[in-house]
Amino acid sequence: MFELIKAIGFGLMVLLPLVNPLTTVALFLGLCKNMTLEERNYQAKMASIYVFIIMLVAFYAGTSVMNTFSISISGLRIAGGLIISFIGFRMLFPIQNDEYNLSLNDNKSNNTKVSNIAFVPLAMPSTAGPGTIAMIISWVSTVHDNIYFSPWVNTVAPILLFITISFIVWIVLRSSSAIMHIVGSNGIEAVSRLIGFLLVCMGVQFIINGILEVINNYHV
Repeated sequence: MFELIKAIGFGLMVLLPLVNPLTTVALFLGLCKNMTLEERNYQAKMASIYVFIIMLVAFYAGTSVMNTFSISISGLRIAGGLIISFIGFRMLFPIQNDEYNLSLNDNKSNNTKVSNIAFVPLAMPSTAGPGTIAMIISWVSTVHDNIYFSPWVNTVAPILLFITISFIVWIVLRSSSAIMHIVGSNGIEAVSRLIGFLLVCMGVQFIINGILEVINNYHV
């Protein structure tokens, strides 16, 4: 049992900095400012579920899927960078739509107009992004030959690790409701613009890293 806890702890040390739930919270605050408490809680729950599914698929089928469609890690980084940049631009320069804002006052319209942000961008690429997926896929190639842990630990630890990370993401996103009450609507608007700018920078950096990897692989 101690060996299993040690393996999960090691996995958390490696993946949590890549998952970075605090960045996801900032993005969540900017995107869910017009949602009710129930809608925010639902998005948080679904995002944590999607994060678990993405990591599980990346671990067991990531290599096969990427090889089947001839997708490289650099291509994954560039695609993730484009998505993050697009989301960042939308947060930095929000589109004002009077008809949409009026419809938010109607409960029926509000239920139909609320966007599903759980999968994109919360789960992917914000939480389980290119870096996380690349780390998991590279982990697959070494986990079966790992001599530091027993075979049963190598089998069970990844699933428990992904469940733990998903639970952490869920707890952190649920706490965003308290943050929204403290910061207020004006503070959320300011945070949304700031996070939008940071997302654009992150997206551009992802694209640059992907292009540099393509260039380096081409020269090699």
